[in-house]
Amino acid sequence: MEKIICGIQQMGIGVPNVQEIWKWYRKFLGINVRIFEEAAEAPLMTKYTGGIVQSRTATLALSMEGGGGFEIWQYTSRNTEKPKFEIQLGDFGLYSCRIKSRDVKETFDYFKKNGATLLSDVVKTPNGKLHFFAKDPNGNIFNVVEGNEWFSNTNHPSKCGAVAGTLIGVSDIEKSLTLYKDILGYSQVEYDETGVFDDLKGLPQGDKKVRRVLLSHPSLRKGPFARLLGPTQIELIQSLERTDCKKIFENRFWGDWGFIHLCFDIQGMEALKKECSEKGFPFTVDSDNSFDMGEAAGRFSYIEDPDGTWIEFVETHKVPIMKKFGWYINLKNRDPKKHLPNWMLRTMGLNKIKD
Repeated sequence: MEKIICGIQQMGIGVPNVQEIWKWYRKFLGINVRIFEEAAEAPLMTKYTGGIVQSRTATLALSMEGGGGFEIWQYTSRNTEKPKFEIQLGDFGLYSCRIKSRDVKETFDYFKKNGATLLSDVVKTPNGKLHFFAKDPNGNIFNVVEGNEWFSNTNHPSKCGAVAGTLIGVSDIEKSLTLYKDILGYSQVEYDETGVFDDLKGLPQGDKKVRRVLLSHPSLRKGPFARLLGPTQIELIQSLERTDCKKIFENRFWGDWGFIHLCFDIQGMEALKKECSEKGFPFTVDSDNSFDMGEAAGRFSYIEDPDGTWIEFVETHKVPIMKKFGWYINLKNRDPKKHLPNWMLRTMGLNKIKD
């Protein structure tokens, strides 16, 4: 089977208290549909958890507006460690999560009225699109951007959809393009600009000279969940002035406080494994034939970008719709390029949490 990148499945977020922060995500971002919630050990991740099997609880949540979801991840065997330094623009790793909005100004007003911490006004990107930056109560930075593709309209008051990409700090954009442009398919350059940017000045060290490249994928993604996950963009930022850039997860474990991984929903894991290896990004973790999270099953793997940022791939085999009735979507024998019918995807919305 050939490699198919179906979209960003989720952004992994390490948190000290899942239920507390998820309530904030429901209120401000509308990410209110629970796909699974499970407590278990993570034996396959010991490479990144100090060589010890750690216990955790993980919740996969999404919005029926469309976009990638969140995997909200909390250690239960140890404390969730914060970085020992303030994360600044240009540091290496997942710096900010892009969230799409139907109306950026309305979303900004909703955030302001409801007491969210705002890091900028509504400002324009180098290609003239409206966006702003805000922080969640744990200090994670979200970049609210103009959305143009939607799965359904939930009438959430914030006007938000879900994950529409990410902003990643890198040490060398040219080196990083092999992964993000060639392997992951973000081959269209929306802009490639160098300078000091007004729209970044609200961020720590946002007044320094950087190169920033915004990448998109030129055609709509294929695969079972592609319609729900929607189109995404990745912005790479390289600091040209700072000499003290650090890895965001320096001296910490995968699963600790912050954006822990960017996860892609894929089909054709073996073909992807071969390509990643040939291009210098070998799998560092591979569940091989299948993993079972109780309510979902599939195969997952990890690679690292040139700066050690964790990229996860998940080939989904089974996903729950209504656990109490034993309803699941089984993907094993379907055409991997075909979209699931909209009605089938909409059934996942039956797991909406109401506050």
